[in-house]
Amino acid sequence: MFKVLLVGDACQDIYHYGYCDRLSPEAPVPVLKHNHSETRDGMCLNVRNNLIAFGISVTTLFNERKIRKERFVDLKTKQHLLRTDFGENFLLDPCSKAEIDRVSFSNLDALVISDYNKGFITASNIKYLLTKAKKANLRIFIDSKKDDLSYFEDCIIKVNQTEYSKVKAFPRDYELIITTGEEGAIWNNQIYPTQRCDVFDVCGAGDTFLAALVFEYLSTNSFEESISFANKCSRLVVQKFGTHTLTKEDVSDVCN
Repeated sequence: MFKVLLVGDACQDIYHYGYCDRLSPEAPVPVLKHNHSETRDGMCLNVRNNLIAFGISVTTLFNERKIRKERFVDLKTKQHLLRTDFGENFLLDPCSKAEIDRVSFSNLDALVISDYNKGFITASNIKYLLTKAKKANLRIFIDSKKDDLSYFEDCIIKVNQTEYSKVKAFPRDYELIITTGEEGAIWNNQIYPTQRCDVFDVCGAGDTFLAALVFEYLSTNSFEESISFANKCSRLVVQKFGTHTLTKEDVSDVCN
């Protein structure tokens, strides 16, 4: 069993479901008659849950005060009516060196950083994490929304096209994987296509891609195989509604 340290920003994805059958008399907006609500792990916690689905043992460092993303959804059409984000008006308390020091790096296979740029991961703790990870000779995987990636020397960096277009600085030595949605992913100037499918919801697809990439790379040490595998896994989740964590059946389907 592989062992991974995952560090990242966490949120709760909350879905409020109901039915819309009339407009409000107060304004030209639909009235959602609430039926039920669901709470799912989001951001780095979605990465964690997907890593666990692959059988990986995960130690996770994340913010205690979670961001909340609440969505209001019509059950009949699955149409998103509104999303409200709570906790976005402040930076999260950063991960401390004391939290990092409690982790035994010598027992790990990889460090994974899921950085949504909400404040938990800072330049200071990036340097500290990477120093300890490199000393332990770990594989290091990065998924970051920062526009300065120069800290991530000798790391495997995964970004999407929008994030890539905003990057102002890269490290000197690194491996870069750019996910391109329905086109697949790019590594080493080569496109790794994904099979086309009906896309229902892209929420969490990048988290799934990252987790699958980590698992397959630790298993095969091959970028080609890892990217193809991650494409297959993220293709599964975009056909699901909301933040979807891979199930054992999903993993079995992809592996077979």
